[in-house]
Amino acid sequence: MKLQPHPDRLFPADPTTRDIARKLHDSIKDEPIISPHGHVPPEWLANDEPFKDPTSLLITPDHYVNRMLHNHGVDLALLGVGQKDFSEEESRKAFKLLFKHWWLYRGTPVKYWMENELYDYFDIRVRPSAETADQIYDQIAERLQEPEFRPRALYKRFPLSFIATTDDPVDDLRHHKKIKEDPDFDGEVRPTFRPDKYLEPAREDWPQLMEALANASGVDTTTWAGFNEAMENRRAYFKENGAISTDHSHADPGTARLSDAEAERIYKEALAGKVSKEDADALRRSMMYEQVRMASEDGLTMTLHPAVYRNHHRPTFERFGADVGCDIPTKTEFTENLQPALSDFGTSENLHLIPFTMDETVYSRELAPLAGFYPSVFIGVPWWFIDAPEAMARFRGAVTETAGFTRTSGFIDDTRAFLSIPARHDVARRIDSGYVAKLVAEHRLEMDEAEEVIKELVVGNPIRAFKLEGILGEQEGVIGK
Repeated sequence: MKLQPHPDRLFPADPTTRDIARKLHDSIKDEPIISPHGHVPPEWLANDEPFKDPTSLLITPDHYVNRMLHNHGVDLALLGVGQKDFSEEESRKAFKLLFKHWWLYRGTPVKYWMENELYDYFDIRVRPSAETADQIYDQIAERLQEPEFRPRALYKRFPLSFIATTDDPVDDLRHHKKIKEDPDFDGEVRPTFRPDKYLEPAREDWPQLMEALANASGVDTTTWAGFNEAMENRRAYFKENGAISTDHSHADPGTARLSDAEAERIYKEALAGKVSKEDADALRRSMMYEQVRMASEDGLTMTLHPAVYRNHHRPTFERFGADVGCDIPTKTEFTENLQPALSDFGTSENLHLIPFTMDETVYSRELAPLAGFYPSVFIGVPWWFIDAPEAMARFRGAVTETAGFTRTSGFIDDTRAFLSIPARHDVARRIDSGYVAKLVAEHRLEMDEAEEVIKELVVGNPIRAFKLEGILGEQEGVIGK
């Protein structure tokens, strides 16, 4: 059977609305991609080394792909996860495993992403299956030897106009420095300050993390005041090296501030490894309050995606480590949790706060009203478990009537699978085109208004939310309002 993605895929079935959606998508489909939150390793673009093989490019780093195979009994190790030495034979077997189980992905966005990648970038014209696995593997492996498939060439081909990575606060950012100093590459690749583990005082290794933070910042972290000074120091270092945002994920989005005396007491107990869970949570929420305060001062956009039970299956975590597909969403609450920080900093001209969630119940109840009042709040679009067509459409319906079209973040691909970036963004552009087209078909928007709206969703919103005007405002093909 032939592989041939339909040109009207994901558009509304109604012919009138579909025609409008097609026109809207045509107007933005070739806009450069803005990717302000992702997990592509910066060394890929710093060193521009060829990708090793089809499996390490398309399967191993993509937990969206791997978890679906795992739930049918496939060992993650067979997919290259956690394997330092993965032979050509093992790589080919992993590819066959994926395509032998390709029927599992029907109805999922993974199928759409992967088939688009195969069709658009590798000229694959046969459907994935056990019978075609070797043919597809060989064709991809051959193409990966070509200069056009190195990371920097793909950056241009997608095309990307901006991409941010995710980086530890004590990272020296040498890969980012190498990219910036290379005259042969003019792409925008920026670091993101991700301090999660340093804000979790209940961690067994937290005292050692405080030592690492002290060494990186040159600030004594044996006191509460010293901790905050060290955080300010590292945020400034990241900003000096191009960072435009910070990223945070905890059990809840709490920002309740402790008194300095109470924070100092708990901080000392945590350094001694004697802190209770309740006190550790209270200190973490006070740390998050301070992060909002710092963001209101240094201007780094703050993204917040709480309520994920990390490493839900302990044996998998102990064997393979984090970020391999066994994180599970939980319910969350934003209104009360964010009130302390927003009460103090929510109208600061310097603060941009972007809450993300996988708990769809809070979109219309909490996030849209928050963004509908606070000039600092933008709503994070569907991401991770809900970056799927139906969830994206539900999102627009839930938030637009209260917050409008301009208070969302722009699409966030949040991926470690480099080649999936353009496919993921195209899904969002098609679904948003369909949603806006429905408003035109119902005579709720004029066509010229719809064309402006769809451009804002793709270009204007991420530039506005992540303060990219100075970086992308004059770049060809990118015009933010």
